[in-house]
Amino acid sequence: MKFIDEYRDAAAAKQLARQIARLATRPWNLMEVCGGQTHAILKFGLDELLPPQLALIHGPGCPVCVTPVEIIDKALEIAARPEVIFTSFGDMLRVPGSRQDLLSVKARGGDVRIVYSPLDALKLAVQNPEKEVVFFGVGFETTAPATAMAVFQAARQGVKNFSILVSHVLVPPAIEAVLSSADNRVHGFLAAGHVCAVMGCEEYHPLAAKYRVPIVVTGFEPVDILQGILLCVTQLAEGRAEVENQYSRAVRREGNPAAQKLIREVFRVVSRKWRGLGEIPNSGLGLRESYAAYDAEQKFGVAGLVVEESSECRSGEVLQGKLKPYDCPAFGTRCTPEHPLGATMVSSEGACAAYYRYRRTPVPPAS
Repeated sequence: MKFIDEYRDAAAAKQLARQIARLATRPWNLMEVCGGQTHAILKFGLDELLPPQLALIHGPGCPVCVTPVEIIDKALEIAARPEVIFTSFGDMLRVPGSRQDLLSVKARGGDVRIVYSPLDALKLAVQNPEKEVVFFGVGFETTAPATAMAVFQAARQGVKNFSILVSHVLVPPAIEAVLSSADNRVHGFLAAGHVCAVMGCEEYHPLAAKYRVPIVVTGFEPVDILQGILLCVTQLAEGRAEVENQYSRAVRREGNPAAQKLIREVFRVVSRKWRGLGEIPNSGLGLRESYAAYDAEQKFGVAGLVVEESSECRSGEVLQGKLKPYDCPAFGTRCTPEHPLGATMVSSEGACAAYYRYRRTPVPPAS
């Protein structure tokens, strides 16, 4: 496929791996902050090309995975109401709450529907004025502009029976939470290219300078990821800690100003809970007061709901790079894609799902 095949070229990947091996003279840990990158690493066996002293660890890079149980339970309560059409991206339907998931609500008669855009949910609201249509707004900065546009258009069109259950989160505060942890062991980051296509690279410069870590904006194909690793390792070998952009074919330093303007128009920055990580200050988006009429938590009276995380699911440690999925006692036994304990086993970007599909046993050390 044009513009894809060259980024999956085996010879180019092996050449990059050889360059990385020559530079990786000390033990270093690199964290990729995107579940899509995690799946590519395991699917194509990129970690097996790397020298043993270089470890890839998986961070909080899957927006479905970091959505807390508390928000899922709020979604379940709203979706079960007879007057509601509850809409969501497909990944969210099997994410477990404290007792069930959205598919279970649908099986018992709840009107739960998969949509491919929040604007599809707005269209449903216009077509069904007798119903309350709710969209589950989940994702990083990548999906926030589309949610913002749906709210903006609803207000512009005067649509009253539409609202958003907001669970949008921001990547830079999560990176800082990892770096500021007392047991942090990350030496460099591969930042998610799609997030930076929207927000640009500016927010990463203070983090790289403050914590003295390289941050390389990276794409999602094998050659992209290996180039990102090479740039990161080169910085570490030279004692530098800067922000570099491997994904220059899609990411500009300033990002997408129009999308950023729309986000600022509709949303404000708020503190938000992350599954397994707890509350991270200034790490999420909430609707501005001028758009409060579209806040599903307030409209349906679920804002005060508080739910504890499962003690058996260790996805929080997986999301912080402290635990490989196959090191969890429940992995592949009590926790499978058919019967998941947590979101990391459900999402198409979840680390546990990636290991279950591509790698169920540890990689043996290189000889």
